[in-house]
Amino acid sequence: MKNTIVEFDEPIFVTRPLMPELNEVVEKLKEVWDAKWLTNNGKQHQSLEDKLMDYLKVPSLSLFNNGTIALIIACQSLRISGEVITTPFTFAATPHILAWNDINPIFCDIDPLTMNIDPDKIESMITPKTTAILGVHVFGTPCDVFKIQEIANQYGLKVIYDAAHAFGVEVDGKGIGNFGDITMFSFHATKLFHTAEGGALTYGDKHLKNRIDLLKNFGIKNENEVVMPGINGKMNEMQASLGLVVLDLVEEERIKREKIRCLYRELLSEIEGISFVPELEGVKSSLQYFPIRINENKFGKSRDFVYEELKKYNIFTRKYFYPLCSDYPCYSQLPSASSYNLPNSHQVVKEILTLPFFGDLDLDKVESICEILKVIKIR
Repeated sequence: MKNTIVEFDEPIFVTRPLMPELNEVVEKLKEVWDAKWLTNNGKQHQSLEDKLMDYLKVPSLSLFNNGTIALIIACQSLRISGEVITTPFTFAATPHILAWNDINPIFCDIDPLTMNIDPDKIESMITPKTTAILGVHVFGTPCDVFKIQEIANQYGLKVIYDAAHAFGVEVDGKGIGNFGDITMFSFHATKLFHTAEGGALTYGDKHLKNRIDLLKNFGIKNENEVVMPGINGKMNEMQASLGLVVLDLVEEERIKREKIRCLYRELLSEIEGISFVPELEGVKSSLQYFPIRINENKFGKSRDFVYEELKKYNIFTRKYFYPLCSDYPCYSQLPSASSYNLPNSHQVVKEILTLPFFGDLDLDKVESICEILKVIKIR
């Protein structure tokens, strides 16, 4: 253990956006300025769609101004209604997009290890009103896509995945965006790959693309026809330009993050009461976040105590996803939101802490963070 543990001079945040060299972004933006085409499926938009289809290994992809709008459109494009079974352990957008589509979220408990929706509990929650399952690949760990699909096939349900954390994830070499009927990716600035704000839908049914692209552009078919009620979900050319430059940096960023992840796991594995999200066989990780779980009985301090103590050292972590979505006032009265129905979710949400994790985080700072966690434990 280091002799002296002091707070960092500058705050260390849980993540930092991947920032290309400014001159590279400006060069790409010059193409937009020369074309005088700022939005509506311009050259940058088309190029980014093509490159992302290759990177994500998917047959079809539609870009959006953000992931939330993309998920709303996913439900609309599949004509989802009634009830949708989903997880309470996720970002607020996941159940909110159901509410915005006048769909009732039905909360299903999570697997205590992967922290994803537990497929063994889904079937008991299906009713005549159920039309879909909305799973979330939490922290980039894939849901049990095979079991979920079996259930969906048996009951005639659609499957939508929220892959906001799962950019680049593969299962046995197959891009995560190929599973289910539709998968949403978020390109928010906090994500490994980003367009500042943005998102995408991927899907295997190529016939969906026409409907999805109409829905995100007011339902406008051509200059003289509006064929359905749509909204404005288009990604503009500035976002797409930034994305094209950022995409070139993703592999280098992944290499840096892998070194950081390995060091965290090496140093923190020595501390009783701290555990990690399991690494699944055959899965290529997203390297999006580095979450740990703090067992209060074994560590000797609660997750919330550690969270507050780290602030004193200028280290800012996140309690993803606290509180549970099922505890929000807008959902807490739902029968499925009962804590009795969600024991694993209520346990996990008290234990998870995401540590600083981004490519520019120096390894010596990672070591210091781990030393500080040791100090917090024994103090």
